[in-house]
Amino acid sequence: MVIGAGPAGAATAITAARAGANVTVFDKAGYGRDKVCGDGLTPRAVGALEDLGIALDDAHRIDGLRMIAGKKTRQLAWPETDRFPPYGAVWPRRRLDAALIDAANQAGAKLVWETEALPVIEQGKVVGVKADGVLHKADSVVLATGAPGPAARIVGAERVSDEPFGLAIRSYVESPRHGDRHLEACLTLVDEHGTAVPGYGWMFPAGDGTVNIGVGALSTMKNFKKLNLNKLLDSYRSLVEPTWQIGPNLERPRAWRLPMSAQRRHGPGWMAVGDAAGLVNPMNGEGIDYGLESGMLAANLFIDDPVSAPDLYDVQVGERFDGFLRTGRRFSFLIGHPFILRNGLRMAVGTDAIANITLGVMGNLIDSETPGASGRVLNAADRVLAALDPVLRRTRATS
Repeated sequence: MVIGAGPAGAATAITAARAGANVTVFDKAGYGRDKVCGDGLTPRAVGALEDLGIALDDAHRIDGLRMIAGKKTRQLAWPETDRFPPYGAVWPRRRLDAALIDAANQAGAKLVWETEALPVIEQGKVVGVKADGVLHKADSVVLATGAPGPAARIVGAERVSDEPFGLAIRSYVESPRHGDRHLEACLTLVDEHGTAVPGYGWMFPAGDGTVNIGVGALSTMKNFKKLNLNKLLDSYRSLVEPTWQIGPNLERPRAWRLPMSAQRRHGPGWMAVGDAAGLVNPMNGEGIDYGLESGMLAANLFIDDPVSAPDLYDVQVGERFDGFLRTGRRFSFLIGHPFILRNGLRMAVGTDAIANITLGVMGNLIDSETPGASGRVLNAADRVLAALDPVLRRTRATS
């Protein structure tokens, strides 16, 4: 059983159904659901979609990232690696999610729409889900529910309370630059009062006449609870309006929460994938690629052995992602301090060498398997931030 029909849940269903498993996917929304998101796909996400056999003909190809910090702009192409393709994409979630869940349906998964399913625990083990008052037994339940909610509370997969999280807001605008082949990220974001905000603003061209415009912020800033996302978006909009020649918002801006931790991501009879497992990069808010990868991993381990799958899943996800995501969470406490935020992020694009590392971070191209300078720098940063972490938390900028 899979709870949630987004990318992580669909990837789980596709992989398991193609291997011959009997799969049912429940989602509270209806078919054609729209998930508020930046719509950007990193090269890592494109690689995962290719592994799933999903054609990207409907997506807009992206060749690199344009990073802005203060008055400095640096535009870089996605790197050539033997792990990920050298291009990304922008694919609005309504169309991406439909393509993925259609593939799950074609693979033989059963889809149940407009139905909330919740895990059922008996004698310490998840034995299935209850939906519309009916118990559906299953050898394994996969939580692909996004930000923590009722399902996460039942199994103890809620966010770790003292770890950071993010909030983001986006809309769509028309622009003559909708065919731009670079994502744009402004790393030095300020609110309507000129206060520096740990996060970034983005312009993600969709190639269909529109651009996804949005901003995201981390909870480590002072007075985060008072942050007005709509005003932050308006502030960013005024910054990019001249260069992107944008029109009015095509829809009401919509906000969402970005979980960046989970108290648990597995247990007897269940696994959490994607956002439900806290697999979101704290330095860019991106998690589609991690959702696709973790969904495929959970399904493959279940096919091999349903009993051992949850424990092996937790170990393998940890080996692949935990180091980098832990570094990101620690970094978010660092830039929550106004002085460091105002002055430090300009260094992110200051030289080619540092900018290429920033590109790898923003593209989710770095993890425990990353070779070369980027991997070494992130490992060194993790050690330094580990030593500073107690101080950063005690002096955190939040009120």
